[in-house]
Amino acid sequence: MRAAAILLAALCACGGRGELEHERTEPPDEPAPAKHDDDAQLVRIAPEMIRDLRVTTAVAESRAAGERASVLAELRVNQDAYAEVASPSQARVARVLARAGDEVVRDQPLVELASGDLAKARAELQAADARLALARQALERKERLHADRLVAEREVIEARAAVTEAEAARTVALGTLAPFAGAAAAGGLTLRAPIAGTVIDRDVVLGQLVDPSKTLFKIGDLRMLWLVAHVFERDAVRVQVGATGTATFAALPGKTVMGKITWVGRVVETASRTVPVRLEVANVDGTLRPGMSATVSLPVGEPGGRVVAVPIAAVQRLEDRWCVFLARSAGTYEVRPVGRGRDLGGEVEIVSGLRAGEEVVVDGAFLLKAEVEKSREEGGHEHHH
Repeated sequence: MRAAAILLAALCACGGRGELEHERTEPPDEPAPAKHDDDAQLVRIAPEMIRDLRVTTAVAESRAAGERASVLAELRVNQDAYAEVASPSQARVARVLARAGDEVVRDQPLVELASGDLAKARAELQAADARLALARQALERKERLHADRLVAEREVIEARAAVTEAEAARTVALGTLAPFAGAAAAGGLTLRAPIAGTVIDRDVVLGQLVDPSKTLFKIGDLRMLWLVAHVFERDAVRVQVGATGTATFAALPGKTVMGKITWVGRVVETASRTVPVRLEVANVDGTLRPGMSATVSLPVGEPGGRVVAVPIAAVQRLEDRWCVFLARSAGTYEVRPVGRGRDLGGEVEIVSGLRAGEEVVVDGAFLLKAEVEKSREEGGHEHHH
């Protein structure tokens, strides 16, 4: 017994199919979705094979007609809401106050440090203040004595120079202390969060010796992320800021995220011949994480009208034409020839043969195609006998 058999239902009678035409005494209740050159066909699958097909279906949907490009992308932190925290000088970690994953507010303490550089800078400023105070007192005394003609004018000039030198020394001392501004405390340094957000990374432990070259904390607002797509230059020149793209993630099956294009790069990356395109995506439920890879579908060029679109796996090549499969009853599927248009980033434009709202086979379409080809070959051999 064959696993599948083709039943022909004549739409346009010709040749040896005339008898089938006479069996149809009344027109169908609804017109066919489209006119085809050949007769409509049905493929029937034996019950024992249906389990192996694992058929899934999808509804043909109406989409905007503009072209789309499907490209790879990755999630990144929104750099407009991101900060890194480091010590302004070499210091020893005295107390750690925040952990990775913590939500922090602006100016919240993150870590306390014991800094010898801070103590030295404070001492230098105190010494500079004392020298300046003495220089000013000396100048006042010299000016009084000069008024009484007890000292020469040269001594007054020297005293004024000493004041100027002491003021310069104090300015230098203040500059040495400036890096500690906002962090200096009575007992040492307290580093605080410069923005509100999530502690993405913490690289500091109690007793550790740190310096300005080491990043201790990375903080970002993860409620809005950047999705950076790598678009081939031929498409990037037609991507428009303000348009909306859609993204799917390998780590999150079934989840589709919308994002607004906010920036298109001005330089082509020579190694890949791509241009970075940035989308902003909302991370309302917190499931998105920086570093995730994605596939992004971007509108390219000017938007057009509407087209019918189906998943790319639903459209199969059968002999010299494209077709889709529509379920008609248990184990029975209609073979529907269609006109295939442009690729729409994971979907295919259908220019004829299918209406929006009709349900087509996606997973299992390739095996249905194989059954049709097998049945046609067997039928062809019988015809020659």
